[in-house]
Amino acid sequence: MKKAKIKLDFDFQKGSVDKRIFGGFLEHLGRAVYQGVYDPDSPKADEHGFRTDVIKALQRLNLSVMRYPGGNFASGYHWMDGIGDISSRPVVRELAWQSIEPNKFGTNEFMLLCSMLGWEPMLTVNLGTGSPEEARNWVEYCNCNTGTKYADMRAASGRKEPYNVKLWCVGNEMDGKWQLGYVPAEEYAVNAQKTIKMMKDVSHIVEAIVCGSCSPSMSTYMDWDRKVLEYLGDYADYISLHRYVGNPSHDTNDYLAVGVSIDKQIEEMDSVCRFVQAKLKTRKRPCLCFDEWNVWYRNQEMNGKGKFAPHLLEEIYNMEDALVVAQFLNSFIRHADVLKIANIAQIVNVIAPVITTQDNVLIQSIFYPFEMISKRREGISLMPVIIGDTYESKNYGVVNVVDSSAIANDDFLHVFLVNRLMERLSVTIDVCAGKKSRIIFDAGEILTHSAPEAVNSCENPSNIMPCQIKKIKVDKNKILLTLPALSFLALSFKRK
Repeated sequence: MKKAKIKLDFDFQKGSVDKRIFGGFLEHLGRAVYQGVYDPDSPKADEHGFRTDVIKALQRLNLSVMRYPGGNFASGYHWMDGIGDISSRPVVRELAWQSIEPNKFGTNEFMLLCSMLGWEPMLTVNLGTGSPEEARNWVEYCNCNTGTKYADMRAASGRKEPYNVKLWCVGNEMDGKWQLGYVPAEEYAVNAQKTIKMMKDVSHIVEAIVCGSCSPSMSTYMDWDRKVLEYLGDYADYISLHRYVGNPSHDTNDYLAVGVSIDKQIEEMDSVCRFVQAKLKTRKRPCLCFDEWNVWYRNQEMNGKGKFAPHLLEEIYNMEDALVVAQFLNSFIRHADVLKIANIAQIVNVIAPVITTQDNVLIQSIFYPFEMISKRREGISLMPVIIGDTYESKNYGVVNVVDSSAIANDDFLHVFLVNRLMERLSVTIDVCAGKKSRIIFDAGEILTHSAPEAVNSCENPSNIMPCQIKKIKVDKNKILLTLPALSFLALSFKRK
């Protein structure tokens, strides 16, 4: 049996874990909105048209912030189409996903959903076919007191008090040739500067998330980010990262090493931020916002063919995908000092942890690691030191057999472990909690399945789901574990 040893010291802290790294993403894409969160014709719909079974499932994820309305959709979206009386809103053909958009769900409906679920709204302005002034007007609609044109439009729609939206994405993937209105970095930077200045002039609470390069595989990677940040300077509060991963070669060993590349991407992007900060000689350094991330490689159907709510990007997730999602979150926690926001893409039907049928919802495998970590997210990220067996992966180099992160607070220590192996693994965790402190096992959950390609289905919805751990051996602050093959554990210890 292979072995790994993890050292955790309460004095070796990385930074406070921002609850906003447990965010989501809702785009007008496929059945994410219509037949997803919003389905007035469903017998399960509430008085607002929201599906109550979907709402109940999403509540379990304890999502903190929600990005809307896209994504690629945002680069052709005009927000005024989605306000006012629902019966008079225009039906349009949207070009990002070649679908019919009736605009029945817009700003007010999204804000109501955020209020119901305790989400902080995060809006994406249109810098593809839109203008800086259109973005400025949307800020006035959302954030200003009545007495001016767009704020009065909000009041006329039934909401007198401002929504006070802080987080605004300034465009989406503007270096991607698939994007409506994609441009070179220099042109994006000029347009973004005009937009952000107007937005912040309207509302001082605005925090701007500027477009980073879409992916490490892009030719624009790093160079785009440097150019944009150098031009924008202190106007940029955050810069975005996007990443989708998969296992098209069906190589589980290689796929489960992908977490090290997430670390690499975060650290490379942070290095750009540090470089620009030094070059501009400014105190302000933008933080990182990983506002699109997930497993996505199987379902590549992206053309709605002029239909309403077409079935697009409806990925079915398996056990190994769940372990990769856990590694994303572990990486975010380990980089708590620089990564402040992250949004799993997406939340319902479209590359999502929840799938709807006409009558039910299906909880997918990737739902569970998010839920297991999110409910243990309060505290400071500790820096794990891992010693022990490794293996060499085809695409990601040498990796530890275990992937780990940890969160500590005054009362608890939470430890998260992924066994990357298709065999059992012995793990010892040495905890240095201070001379007068000791840890006692409190609760834990394990998610595992012997088959990496196992999935949940309507016929077998409980094929993959977590089990409670009733007992863990702790000897003088040393935690002794045997991890099953292909497993993810979330463990909580009381701190005495």
